[in-house]
Amino acid sequence: MKLLTKLSAISAVTLALGMGAALAADGPVKIGVQAPITGEYAGEGQGIANGVKLLVEQQNAAGGLLGRKIEVDVCDDEGKPAQAAICARKLVNDGVIAVIGTYTSGAALAAAPIYSAANVIQTSDGTSDELTQKGYKTFFRNAPPNSAEAIFTAEYLVKAMHYKRIVVLSDHSSYATGLADSVRQAIKDAGGNVVTNDFITAGTQDYSAVLTKLKADNPDVLYFSGYYTDGGLIRAQMVQLGMKAAFVGGDANQNAAFAKIAGNAAQGATIINVPAPENLAYPEARKFLADYVKAYGSAPPSIYTFTNADGLRAVFAGIKATGSTDTAKLIPWLHTMKGFKGLTGPFSWDAKGERIGSPMVAFEVQSDGSYKTTYPK
Repeated sequence: MKLLTKLSAISAVTLALGMGAALAADGPVKIGVQAPITGEYAGEGQGIANGVKLLVEQQNAAGGLLGRKIEVDVCDDEGKPAQAAICARKLVNDGVIAVIGTYTSGAALAAAPIYSAANVIQTSDGTSDELTQKGYKTFFRNAPPNSAEAIFTAEYLVKAMHYKRIVVLSDHSSYATGLADSVRQAIKDAGGNVVTNDFITAGTQDYSAVLTKLKADNPDVLYFSGYYTDGGLIRAQMVQLGMKAAFVGGDANQNAAFAKIAGNAAQGATIINVPAPENLAYPEARKFLADYVKAYGSAPPSIYTFTNADGLRAVFAGIKATGSTDTAKLIPWLHTMKGFKGLTGPFSWDAKGERIGSPMVAFEVQSDGSYKTTYPK
């Protein structure tokens, strides 16, 4: 009797598990967004979340994926590593198959091992080289790494602009310090001269002391590797102090808020990144931009809305190509995907999850806050 009872119990559990799997296969496809929805980088995070929601809405209107509706699960990591780890555990527990985001490298690094352990796809703009050196098969980078940006930056500073005295300024974040280190080495390799290397504490607001010290070194150009929230203030305070050096910012300075923060001083500043939204020549990008403006009443805050949208669009393409939402099938497909037609141009991911096929440009901020590409011509 006991044996029959035990067998019945096992059968019941097996049946329940089978029904659960069947329900999961017929239920919604869950996509996570991990981004700084509040805090210092809220503009970027909201742009990422809005871009994902727009694509999901459009895909659902077209019938969803494999006959299933898509649900978006957003978690605010505030751009902070500790909160990023909390978001990662929450999204995994919520049953997402892929997570789009996040914006900062520190937050992406904190979340990556959690997604890897759960076999959940993570596409992120984190540019720290360390992210693709950890061996996480679940990680896919949406933007060029620090090392690639550094080589282009050195080429621009040394060979295109012929700056003789270069100052490199960074904050203490993993992203900014990694980029600054890579840029200094690339400048040296290109035969350039870094006269000073210095740091700020992000969020301090008043950078006049460090800028006064740097002004005494008589630089031709100040290169800043940190984020737009500080970069705009640094540019404004350079002008207030009568510092004649040009300002060149790394990719995290590319945000509509940079010009608002810097005010009139923004004009003439140069930022290095993949092409800005208005510079994208692809029909898909133009349509996405128009749809975004129609849906939200304003343009995306930066190119990162587009690069994250490309991450999601590639996941959608993988689901359609494999006929499955099983990440064990999707992850190999994404690693071997070739020439995907992205909003930011055709790209692929290599075995490490590094994006292949991202052009870099230097663009100058105009009086109205728009960008004009100055290099390459």
